[in-house]
Amino acid sequence: MKKLIQFIIFTLIVLILNIQQVLADEKIKIGLIVPLSGKHKEIGISILKATSLAINKIDDVKIEIFPRDTKSNPETTLKVSKELYEKGIRIIIGPVFNKNLIYLDELNEITFLSLSNTNINNPANVINGGINATSQISAIKKFQELKSLERTILLIPNSDFKNEIEKASVKTKIKLKDKFIYDSDPTLLTAQIEKLTRYSQRKRNLQDEIKRLEKSNETNKEKKILNLKKRDTLGGINFDSVIIADFNESLKSVATSLLYTDVSSSRIHYITLNQWFDKSILKEENLQPIYFPSINKENYENFTLEYFNIFHEYPNQISFLSYDLVGLVYFLIYKNNFVINKKVFYEKNKFKGKIGVFEINKNKISHILNFYVAEDGSFKKIF
Repeated sequence: MKKLIQFIIFTLIVLILNIQQVLADEKIKIGLIVPLSGKHKEIGISILKATSLAINKIDDVKIEIFPRDTKSNPETTLKVSKELYEKGIRIIIGPVFNKNLIYLDELNEITFLSLSNTNINNPANVINGGINATSQISAIKKFQELKSLERTILLIPNSDFKNEIEKASVKTKIKLKDKFIYDSDPTLLTAQIEKLTRYSQRKRNLQDEIKRLEKSNETNKEKKILNLKKRDTLGGINFDSVIIADFNESLKSVATSLLYTDVSSSRIHYITLNQWFDKSILKEENLQPIYFPSINKENYENFTLEYFNIFHEYPNQISFLSYDLVGLVYFLIYKNNFVINKKVFYEKNKFKGKIGVFEINKNKISHILNFYVAEDGSFKKIF
């Protein structure tokens, strides 16, 4: 009986060792679906190069990337995803654009890590890996608390991104005095901002005060009138900060309209979304300081330099995200004992990437972002 028990134990040990060896030899197959041809091919090629950098950094022969060209087409995206599924691949990084997600619920055994920053109406098997609105508004909320901002106005462009921002503001429970939807058309924007800031009333207040002084017997009234004439408006502003949920020239148009209505960044806090350290903002000195959440600047610059030294060109911003997603997938599979199943992205985890900290829970990814200010010709880190 004792020999039989020893034999059983020995057999179990051998079996366990064999299973571990099989698992060790098993390849970690990750799909990558990006545009490698067509008008968006530069984005896809940059992502492909960034994932190759990530694979080299991980330095584990078990991990293997299988890239496929989506041609930025939903039907092609589904087709190449099916091909990867037939190769036994159950985790795919991509696609880049939200429009290419529409058929992917047909492959519900695959988990897709979309590079888009849009979360609304995605198929259940798609996890948004981009820098989404919720992550950005969460960071703004932290800044709001840091600066004791109590009366924040949220300005949202009337665009496809509107619902995403509104949902994020509800989810994060950010404190808002008001929310205002504006038209991106410059011919309409100025009038809308004037109404929001009570510009006409404040302009009238100034004119009335000048007239009052002119008729008064106050001492030094000439000096007071002279000082008032140097101003554009008179009267307080009923908010202490504004979040402009916009980018590029549209962001500058809104900020300029605020400036025109005598609501400058010296009077209130101008806050916006992740600008990827757009250097053109630094040239707009009259709009500064302007605050925004973002990825880790130092890591982004180091990645850009490494990428340039190897490929002799600068990377697309999305490729920085794909670099981190490769590391995230490897980390989560490692934590799951190299078993690829639905648990990988369901259990609560944290991963420190180059972008910042990824939080994973119940098939959702959020980012703990840093916060910066554009001021005096440079980007400065706040937290």
